[in-house]
Amino acid sequence: MKKFLALLSCAVLMAATAVGCGSQNEKITVVSREDGSGTRSAFSELMGVVKDDKDNTTDTAEVTNSTSVMLTTVAGNKAAIGYVSLGSLNDTVKAVKVDGVEATAENVKAGKYAVSRPFNIVTGKDLTPLAQDFISYILSTDGQAVVDEKGYISITQGETYKASGQTGTLTIAGSTSVAPLMEVLADKYMALNSGVKIEIQQSGSSAGITSAVEGVCQIGMASRELKDSETAKGVTATKIAMDGIAVIVNKDNSCSELTSDQIRKIYTGETTQWSDLK
Repeated sequence: MKKFLALLSCAVLMAATAVGCGSQNEKITVVSREDGSGTRSAFSELMGVVKDDKDNTTDTAEVTNSTSVMLTTVAGNKAAIGYVSLGSLNDTVKAVKVDGVEATAENVKAGKYAVSRPFNIVTGKDLTPLAQDFISYILSTDGQAVVDEKGYISITQGETYKASGQTGTLTIAGSTSVAPLMEVLADKYMALNSGVKIEIQQSGSSAGITSAVEGVCQIGMASRELKDSETAKGVTATKIAMDGIAVIVNKDNSCSELTSDQIRKIYTGETTQWSDLK
């Protein structure tokens, strides 16, 4: 009898563990970024949500228009799942492992965590001396040290930056994922060049690229690769960092790991209940 009860207890424990994610009867709240978001574009491509050039994100997804709103939305909903820039991840939400790999800068750099994308700056042909000097700072050993310090992945080993004495105003616009890193880089640069003012506008990757094309800003920010149709308009992309995309759930969700296929099915609407993730 004791042996039977022990086996029964073990079976119950295994069954409870098998559920793995969320509440057994709770519907998944899918949270996505808006059209034009570089993070959405990269995430959808990497997770197989895009097929035949069509983003098949479920129509029932809640759409957020910035990284900060995404974090707030998932933090406030126990049934929610979303995704954010790894460098913007904070302790208000929980990042799950993807295909058994933890979302860390070290794992992105080592090629183990596959959900990653570039951070690009977008420029036209006629760069001002100020814009060129700021880019030189970003790609210098000093700028790339800031990239690593803020939890992103540096991509180059440039020369040491020396203050240039530039003056004037520089306007930068685009990705809300790149913006937090750009704000730190801008502050560091302005501290070295006191006559410079850098204005950063968060408008999404596609809008930032368009602003660079139209000359509304000197530098655009994009958290994805440029499309051929965009480079055909005379702008080029320069990679300044790599970033992982963390798949996030509410801190009260028991889910700690998902496969790429499970994530794809959640975002295409094939899987709608947390209890189906076993």
